Amino acid sequence: MPGSAASLALAAAATAAVALAPLVQGGRIVAPWHVVTLPQQTQPVTQYSAETVDGRDAVRVDVQASYGNLVHEWPALAAPKQLQWSWRLQVPNPAVNLRVKAGDDAAVKVCMSFDLALDRVPFMERQVLKLARSRSGQALPAATLCWVWGADEAKGALLPNAYSRRVRYIVLRNRDDALATWFEESRDVAADFRRAFGDEAADVPPLTALIVAGDGDNTGGASVAHVSALRLQP
Repeated sequence: MPGSAASLALAAAATAAVALAPLVQGGRIVAPWHVVTLPQQTQPVTQYSAETVDGRDAVRVDVQASYGNLVHEWPALAAPKQLQWSWRLQVPNPAVNLRVKAGDDAAVKVCMSFDLALDRVPFMERQVLKLARSRSGQALPAATLCWVWGADEAKGALLPNAYSRRVRYIVLRNRDDALATWFEESRDVAADFRRAFGDEAADVPPLTALIVAGDGDNTGGASVAHVSALRLQP
């Protein structure tokens, strides 16, 4: 019945709203968002702060040859239908080249990590992942999909991370996009996951983390970007 369908839609929307805390509230980044670095990291840590830009509450991503991710985690959450956000690039890093290790940085990216079953991971990559989990003491994800603001890479390009195929990129913006200008994004999570990891899984696994990040540790570069209005749609 129409009434029942409307009630279910409202309930689903409320669940999604509760599941994801806002990035910024009351002029600060709020829990459970927190910064995660590499084990025994020696590089500077990317700085995340609340900033109002063009009347929007946003997270400022300030990279100075640094690394560190702003993360919202769950034990397991049914993957949403859509992921939406706004972002802008203020200061680009001209040395970015997502195809090679020396250039594998991004001024800004939005990522999802998924609880992909280990038996879906190719054998050699599975052994490397098990070793990395053991050495780091962290439950490193088996599948992470990042929507990236790239450089010379074509918009829509699908690229494996230069260090690990457990991370895959979809390039949404590049150096052709205007600086200091807000862009609105809306992604079909299932479609993008299947495009990136469809060689390993047809169904979208549970979501374990949502990540906002910027890094410059490989290039030694600096950049500034902003992310706002990050939200899940059921």
